[in-house]
Amino acid sequence: MKLLVAGGDRVDAGKTTFSVGLLAHTGARGFKPRAGNNYWFDHDDYEKATTQGRLYGKDARRLAAASPGDTSPEAINAIHRLWHPSPGPSKGLLGQTARQFVVDRVGAGRSPASSRPESHDNGVGEFVVNGTVDIPESATERLPLDAAPRVTSLPDFNDLMGAMHAEALADLREEVVAADRAVVESYGDIARPLSGFEPDAVAVVEPGRARFYDGRRYAKACEIAAGGPEEGQLEERVENVVDLIDRAGAVRLPALDSETRADPEAVADAYDHAYDALLATAFD
Repeated sequence: MKLLVAGGDRVDAGKTTFSVGLLAHTGARGFKPRAGNNYWFDHDDYEKATTQGRLYGKDARRLAAASPGDTSPEAINAIHRLWHPSPGPSKGLLGQTARQFVVDRVGAGRSPASSRPESHDNGVGEFVVNGTVDIPESATERLPLDAAPRVTSLPDFNDLMGAMHAEALADLREEVVAADRAVVESYGDIARPLSGFEPDAVAVVEPGRARFYDGRRYAKACEIAAGGPEEGQLEERVENVVDLIDRAGAVRLPALDSETRADPEAVADAYDHAYDALLATAFD
């Protein structure tokens, strides 16, 4: 059983809270293929990870903690991007307004199917550095960035992502496919975080409600929204995808206090009606 949790809002949709409760409800393993945080706005999370010589975010940490067994955030999160605010009109290397890419952590070491050298099999992953910006001193002191490739142009970065990032995502996709039960959480309002991934059912979560979709139809709609399986250059937004298909159902989601949100079992109890509806969609 493979389930996808996507967001109807770009920020604070409630995906991770919904996902950790779903993990408790189903006993599945959680995955967060792509994630990121901001050196300024998420500084506590940045400090927590980098003081360990690592780079991950709170979403992957929560999913890993709610998954069965001893799972690290890096093991379920193929790519983590560190951003920094970017004052002024410049859009930076990736063309983003108000923020600039600083460092990527790619993978978590070499998987059995990977051809990467054993020197990268460290459980922490490899790093890519933006050579056009100043890197925070704490990052250079705490993370193994000395030997990391530095990119200074978008074409160079695209070439590198076509190798390193694509391989890390492909490795993670193999783990998702091999898992007996998996919950994959997307990022922002991106429709699918793994190319070619076809879930059994999809939950689109936003404040106050969750909508449910047949996984096969959702995957097909992603291809149509992108112009085909190989043609799309831009990431498909959730609303552009779900506009193409009928939903299988929808439920209201109650607001949860911070104590409940911190306990996956408590979230599972509060949202059990939503999880039952999602599973009914998967097995319909």
